Order: sequence, then structure tokens, then C-alpha cells
Amino acid sequence: MNIFAKLFKIGKAEIHSVIESFEDPINMTEQGIREMKEQLAKSVEALAQLKAISIRKKNEAETEKQTANDYYNKAVILVQKAENKEIEAAEADRLAKEALKKQSSALENASQLENEHEKLHMECEKMQGNINNLKSNISKWENELKTLKARVQVSEATRDINKKMTFIENGSTVSMLEKLKERAARQEALAEAYSDISTSGKTIDDEIDAIVNNSDKNTEEALQKLKETLKKD
Repeated sequence: MNIFAKLFKIGKAEIHSVIESFEDPINMTEQGIREMKEQLAKSVEALAQLKAISIRKKNEAETEKQTANDYYNKAVILVQKAENKEIEAAEADRLAKEALKKQSSALENASQLENEHEKLHMECEKMQGNINNLKSNISKWENELKTLKARVQVSEATRDINKKMTFIENGSTVSMLEKLKERAARQEALAEAYSDISTSGKTIDDEIDAIVNNSDKNTEEALQKLKETLKKD
């Protein structure tokens, strides 16, 4: 139980500190729950046996009470028979006394059995309370275990992310990105240089034709606009 208290009282501490303190908290908790379930099964079996003894004592007490009642009735019958002259008075008295002795003994046995039954019943009630408490604790620890597993997963994921971010910030990744930027800048400058070379390599005729063709295009566009204007008028 103490190990569970240590595992789950982590509200003020980060989960990784718990992981560092215990070799494997989840496996330890699962083992603890298994042991509690084994203890529960043993307790239930012991309770069943104890209840069986208690029930038997109660039944035996009832039997002794019935036996006592039977001997009392026999003593009454003997006295009645003596009064009715069916048997001799002395013999009836002797037998009636023996019957009453047996009645008294049966009542003592019944009283003792009832006391034993009451003690066993109280023990059963106490054990039932312990079993109920154990069941409640098992349910509680199983729920806590689910929470612990989730927190461990979150902690491990956060740790991995932070580790990767640290590598990105401090490792070769940033340096690699800077090199890629520099390479892209060089490629862009080289492309621009080739473009300039290509433009400067044009002949006089190429330049003249480009201007003339552009002028013809402009003239054609102007003519079309003029026609559209005349149509509107």
C-alpha cells in the first residue's frame, strides 16, 4: 500500500521524477493490484468458510433447543402418566428427573452454541468490511493506474518532442538550413547572370525586329480601339 501512495502522490512533482525514482512504476503498480486481487480471493474464500461454521453453529443451537423442548415434554408426559396411575410415581419421578437433566444440558449446549454463533457472525461482519474495503481499493488503484499510464505517455511524448527541438535548435539542422539558403541564393544569382548574358548576346537585327514587331502590335491595337470608337458613334 505504501508503494501505491508514493506512486500516486505526484500532484506536486513532474511524472519524470517518479519514473526516475522507480525502476518501472507501471509494472510495479500492476503487480501490486494482482497481489491485492489474490488477497481478495483468499479473503472471500476464508469468509465463506467462516460463514459456513457460523451457520452450522446456529443450526446446532436450534437443534439443541428442540432437544431441550422434547425432553421437557417427555418429563411432562411422565408426570401425567404417574398422575393417571399408568406408571408408578417413583419411576415416573426418576425418569422425569433424568429428562429434565437432559433438557438442562441441551439448553446449556444451545446457549454455548448461540454465543459461538454470535462471535463468528461478528467476525464475518468484520471480514466482510475488510473485503469491501479491499474491493474499493482495487477499483481505486486500477483507475489511478489508468491515469498513471496516461501521464507517463504524455511525459514521454513531451520529452521526445523537447529532445528533438533541442537537436533542431542546437544541432546540425539549423546549419543545414543556412547552407540551403546560401545555395539557393547562389543559384538565383547564377540564373540572373545567364539571363543577362543571353540578352546581351542578341544581334542588331534581333533588337530592330523586336522593336518593329512591338510597334506593329501597338499599331494594330490602336486601330482596333479606333474602330470600336467609331462604331459607338
